[in-house]
Parts: sequence; C-alpha cells; structure tokens
Amino acid sequence: MSQQLKFIIEKLNAVPFRRNFNLISFDALEPFGLLQVLNDVLAEIGSQNKVDLREEAPEQTAIRMLNFLRILGYKPNVEAGGNIASFRNGLVQAEKQIVYPLLHWLLQRLSELKKRAYLAKFLVRIEVPAEHLHDEQVAEVYQGYEDLMAQFKELHKTAGQLKSSGFSTAEIRKDIGNMEDEREQLQKRVERLQRRVQSIPDYEQLLSACQELRMEREKEGHIAEMKRQQKNQVLHMDQKLYRTGQQLRDLKATLMGATAEGLLRQLEEENKVNSYMCNEKLPKEVDSLKMKCSDMEQVLSMPALSESDLDELQDQIDEANEEINALVEKRMLRANPADDKLAIVRQQASMIQRKKEMAMENLKEAMEELASLDVDLKEKREALKEMGGAVPSAEEMKTYVSTLRVKGIEYKRKRAELAEIRDEVSVLSRTEEILRSKDDSVGDYLSKLEEEKGISGYQKTQEELEKVSTMKSELDERKGKTLEGISEMAKRLHETIMQKRTKLAPIIRELRPLRQEHQDLVAEHEEKKAVYDTTLAGLESNLSKLEQEVKAYREEILLEQSRYHYLMAMKKVTEEKQRRVAAEMKSYVSTADAERKKSYRDLYTKKIQEQENQGKALREKQKAVRESHGPSMRQMKMWKDLEKLMQCKRECFAKQQEERRQEALAEQDIIEDRLVL
Repeated sequence: MSQQLKFIIEKLNAVPFRRNFNLISFDALEPFGLLQVLNDVLAEIGSQNKVDLREEAPEQTAIRMLNFLRILGYKPNVEAGGNIASFRNGLVQAEKQIVYPLLHWLLQRLSELKKRAYLAKFLVRIEVPAEHLHDEQVAEVYQGYEDLMAQFKELHKTAGQLKSSGFSTAEIRKDIGNMEDEREQLQKRVERLQRRVQSIPDYEQLLSACQELRMEREKEGHIAEMKRQQKNQVLHMDQKLYRTGQQLRDLKATLMGATAEGLLRQLEEENKVNSYMCNEKLPKEVDSLKMKCSDMEQVLSMPALSESDLDELQDQIDEANEEINALVEKRMLRANPADDKLAIVRQQASMIQRKKEMAMENLKEAMEELASLDVDLKEKREALKEMGGAVPSAEEMKTYVSTLRVKGIEYKRKRAELAEIRDEVSVLSRTEEILRSKDDSVGDYLSKLEEEKGISGYQKTQEELEKVSTMKSELDERKGKTLEGISEMAKRLHETIMQKRTKLAPIIRELRPLRQEHQDLVAEHEEKKAVYDTTLAGLESNLSKLEQEVKAYREEILLEQSRYHYLMAMKKVTEEKQRRVAAEMKSYVSTADAERKKSYRDLYTKKIQEQENQGKALREKQKAVRESHGPSMRQMKMWKDLEKLMQCKRECFAKQQEERRQEALAEQDIIEDRLVL
C-alpha cells in the first residue's frame, strides 16, 4: 500500500495535476476531497467529467463514474468481500480501500485511457430494442450508423499509421524535382501566352480593364472586411449590453426586500471597514514597506562586506540582544505587577488589535476570492453565451433545485420499492424451489406405488392422453374458426374486386388513348433530349476551353502588371539617384562662392575631421585617467581607513559614556539604599 501511495502522490504532483501532496497531507484528505481528486483524474481522461461535485447529487456522481469506468474497462476487485453494490457505496463514500486502487490503476494507464475515452465517444454502440429494428426506416438508419462506425475505425487506423510512418528524404527530393519540372513547364507556357497576347489589337484596353477590375475587387474585399468588423462590433456591444443587464438584474435582486435602515447600516459597516483599512492597516503596511525599501537601499549603497565584517556585525547584534534582555529583566524585577493597573487593559487591547488584524486579513482574502469568482463567473457566462445557451436566473435555479430535490425523493422511493420487489421475488423463487422438490418426491412416491400395484407408467400415460385430448380440441376449434374466417374473407375480397372493377371500367377506357399519346411524347422527348445532350456537350467543351484561356490571360495580365509596377518603381529610384548625382556634381564644380553650396564630400570630410579631433582628445583624457588611477585608489583607501578609525573611536566613546552612566546609576542605588537604612 505504501508503494501504491507513493506512486499516486508522485503522479498527482506531476504535470498536468500539480497538487503538491505528500504522504501525510494526502492521507489526511476528507472523503469529499478524495472523491474530488478522483473526479479530477477522470476529468483529465474525459472532458465530460468536468463537474463540480458540490452541485451534483451523490447518486448521479456514482452513476456517472460507474458508467465511465465501465467504458474504460475497469474491473473492481469484488472477490475479497462484496459485490458491485458495495463497490458503488464505497465509491460514493470515498473509502480509501476502494479509491486508492482505482487511482493507481487510472494513473498507471493515463495516456492509454485518454485514447480509449476518445474512441468511446464514437465506438460505444447504441443499443436499440429488437422490436424497433423491424421498422424499415429505423433499420436503415441503424445500418448506416454501423457503417459509419466501421468507416471511423478504418480512418482512425489509417491516421495512426500515417502518424507513425514519416516521409523519406528520397520522396521529398522526388517531389521537389517534379515541382521544378512543373515550374519550367509553366514558365514556357507563360512565355507562349505572352507572345500570343502581344498580337491582340486591344491589349492596352484589356490591361486597363483588368486593372480597374483588380481595384474594384480590392475595394470589395476592403468593404467586406469593414462589414465583418462592424458585425463584430455589434456582437461585442450586444454582449456588453447583456452583461450590463445582468449586473442590473443582480443589483435589483440584491435590493429586493432591503430597507433604508438596512442599507444605511450596511454602508456604515463598509465605511468603518474602509476607514480602518485607510487609517490603520494600510499606513502600517506602507511604513513597513518603506522601511524595507530603505534597508534595501542602505544595503545596496554599502560596499561589499567580507566574512570578517559579517562576523563583526553578528557579534554586535548578539551584544545588543544581550543588553536588551538584561534591561528587560531589570525592568521586570523593578516593576510591581500589583501596582500596574493598566496591564489587563493593555492585554485586552492587544487581543482586540490582533482580532481586528485577523478579521481584516480574512476580509481581504474573502474579497480577493470574491473578485476571482466574479472573473470566473463572467468568463463562464461569456462561454455559455458563445455556445448559444442562456444564463439561468436565481428563480430558475431555485425551481430547478426544488424539482431536482423532488426527483431525488421520488428516485429513493422507487429504489425502496424495487428493493422490496426484489426481496419478494427471492422469497417466491425459494418457495418455487421448495414446491418443485416436494413435487419430485411425490412423483417418486407415485411411481413406487405403481410398481407395487403392477401398473407402472400409468401416470405418465394418463398425462399424455390428457395433453393429446386438449391439443386435439384446441386444433379442432382453431380449424373451425380458420375455415369460417377464410370463407368470410373470400366473400369480402370478391365483393371488393367487383366494386373496384365497376369503378375502374370508365377510367380504363379513358386511359387507353392517353397511353398511346404518352408513348408518342416519350419517343419525341428522347429525340429532343439526345439533340440537347449533344449540343450541351459541345457548348461545355467550348466553354471549358474558353475559361482556361481566360484564366491563363488573367494570370499573364497580373504578372505583367506586377512587373510594370516594379519597373516603374526602379525607374523612379534611378531618377532620384541621377538627380542627387547631378546636384552633387553641380555643387562641386561651381566656382562662385555664392552659387557654390557645400557638397556631401565637404560635409563628410568635415565630420571625419571632427571625429578624429574628438578621438584624439579622448585618448589624451584616457592617458591622464590611467596616470592618476593609482594615486586616487590609494587616497580612497586612506579615506576608508580613516572612516573606520573614526567609527571605532565613536563606538569606544559611546561605550565609555554607557559605562559612566551605569556607574552613576549604581552609585545612586547605593545612596538610596543607605538613605533607606
């Protein structure tokens, strides 16, 4: 059991559960907490188990878990003392001897069970009663369902094989070679189409028309995108309106039955809490944080401490603690508890202060939890609205809970009746067994008597004769009834046939010329249809050819258009470069000072000279810093030594002052003792 527990805790602490359990905390779980852990494991395997157990009845929980375990193929150990009912009760009550082996089994096969749960959604067969399968439509639908299930099995198997088998590099290279061949063929086709298009007289007009068409299509796409954005904005505003309405309904629900005095009292309590938070709690926290920040800044500003400095500081802390303890002991010896009348009040005040702090901590935690619950509630409401559902109101939830409670009571009553019926069935079956055993003993006794009297087999012969006579009488009766029924049925059928003949005679006479006309129309229709089919086939072939040509022309136009835009852009870039070169040459070769402007060459030459001068100055500065680095470091070390010396002198002076003060206090105590004497 210990190894089993270690395995369970190890798996629960790992991904995806991350529970941070140990042996003590896991073993100390309450039954409800243990059942919740089991439900979380089942929810990881199948998403249909993501249920809050506080909102689900225990019987429904047991039924759901047992059905899911049956799908997973779990076989409980019921041989050691019990049956399925005891296993079910132990599962509901979260008994450790039942839940621990189940958790061990589930966590051992987590990935396998996930796959099994996924396949169960599609492969668990729906049981249809045999009497419904006699209906042709139901049988046809059920046969289609079985065919789809078989198709899913094959597709799933094929998908697994494809996932397990990767593509080889030879196949990829072959595909790349094929794609390159196709690209060369397409390039040749494009060149051929270009030569064909250049001979078209209206090439420019077609090109401009294609450009306008492309612009219109882009505009149409932009308008469609704007329309989609508008729809999304409308949807967001509807969601916001729904949330605002829900908040308004919640506020109205909270204000129902509230009085002005109650609201005023509630506001006063909130005001007291907020004033305490603002005036007492938050300033203390701010001061403590400021002190921590100042300490941190002081530590950061201090130079790096060596091991000896740390030991010295620790010795000073120990000495200060000893002095504090000595002073506290001296104060306690001097003070008289009987004279201190405010000690009880101070103690009560400190207790009340601690209670207030604890209450504020609890309030803070409750407010944080409330905020997180509000966020979860909003997310779940939005998710429910996206799925098309509606958020139930408080009244609807109350009615649902009441109906669920009534159904639970009815279910318990029916279960008790079922248990009584089962008990009665067991009693009746036992009675039947007893009577059958007695019947066998009576039969044996009668057979013995027949042998003694010399008429063995009389009872069996008598029973067979009675059976034969009863069967003969039944057959005769059925025979008579069957003959009478057949004769009556034959009469009725004959009469019905004569009536139908008389009714159908004029209709048949009218139908004969119509049949001949129908045959003529069918022949004419077949001729017309043959002509139509041939014409349609020719038009479709021509249409497909024209569509292919149009598609090729469009692709060629798009390619030429993109090439045109690229060449125009390159032309503009080249013109700009030529303009800048001409301006540079003009400014460089001009002789007049007024006309001559500074060229880029002059500007860059000036900047290079400035950078060289700056580099020279920095090198001189670096040289000066290197020369003065050694003396400066020695001077800084001397200043630090001087600072340590002054600090030591100050501490010695403080110690002398403290010793003098202690001597003066001792002399004063001696003088007081002498005066008392």
